[in-house]
Amino acid sequence: MQEAVKMLYAALMVLSSLASICGNLLLLLMVLLNKELQTETLGLTLSFSLSDLALGLSTIPFGAHNSMVRLDGYASEGALCQGSGFLFVLLQTSSIHSLTWATVDKFTEICFALSYRSIWTARRTQTVLVLVWLFCLVNATLPLLGFGSYSYSNATFICGPSFTPDNSGFNVLLVAVGMAVPILTMCSLYGCIVYIARKQVRRGTFMCNDQHCFYVPANTYFRTSIVMVATSVYLLVCWLPYISVCCYETFSGQQSPAMTSALSTWLVLSSAALNPWVTSMTHTVPPPESRPPPGHSQSHQLKYNNSIPTFSNTKISTITTTITIVIIITTNTTIAINNTTIVMINTTSVIINTTIVMINTTIVMINTIQ
Repeated sequence: MQEAVKMLYAALMVLSSLASICGNLLLLLMVLLNKELQTETLGLTLSFSLSDLALGLSTIPFGAHNSMVRLDGYASEGALCQGSGFLFVLLQTSSIHSLTWATVDKFTEICFALSYRSIWTARRTQTVLVLVWLFCLVNATLPLLGFGSYSYSNATFICGPSFTPDNSGFNVLLVAVGMAVPILTMCSLYGCIVYIARKQVRRGTFMCNDQHCFYVPANTYFRTSIVMVATSVYLLVCWLPYISVCCYETFSGQQSPAMTSALSTWLVLSSAALNPWVTSMTHTVPPPESRPPPGHSQSHQLKYNNSIPTFSNTKISTITTTITIVIIITTNTTIAINNTTIVMINTTSVIINTTIVMINTTIVMINTIQ
């Protein structure tokens, strides 16, 4: 890999690490200081936030350090490489699975508001967390026991799963159950939320408290739909390249181009920096104690009692969004300086510009509505 590309990769990894640390610390502060968000499913948010924070403190800086200083890499059989690969798989899978169950919780809160508290209890949340971490721990331990393997990559400068035909069994398990299923589940649930929002707009919705009822405007649902669509796009952009590289190397037996591997790995690691922003933008305010509007029978209760997804903690969300935008602008500047790597620059620029458009569109819609 050319020297300019190595410096660019190191700069992107450093920025992702800083963004992951700052974003997840802000999310933790937002959740721990706001009592309205301290629900029985708080453990799901803490789980993926702490996993992303650990990635920002371990695997991402490890790759940045290796690309700048340790150019000769590490022995794949060494304890350091094996431990780093174990930590990478454990934290990455725990993050994406915890985020998936947090999305399931959000979907239940919005679409089954009346029975939400009976569905998501503290005991069930604890059970889900135990099963998630047990699965991730077993999945990350398998290569250490001979089913699959960890190796150092000279293209990505980190230790991770070895995507070779010899390890096809473990690779299929990791890609299918560890990555593809959670991603498709979240995108499907976000699509269902958008579909339900469109139906609510057509029939109209009232929110009620102990004093009065008020009509929820269509802009509320439109704003929510924008965020959900942007979240689905971000998930696909960050994970599909890495999944494609994994499948290509596993089934073809050939190595992907160095820049392709580096870009896909950086994208999947950068999701640790974007997860807290997405979470802060898709938090819902707990539904009020509601009753049907005057003149409506109790049978209409379900229609008027649906939880409306809204943006909570706007100030903290704005701070996190600003950090993300600054990171993207800095990344564009770094790419412009390294004009000798045309292929890498064009590919990264397309992804970054798409992210900027999604963020700016969301911000404009929020400002317009407010």
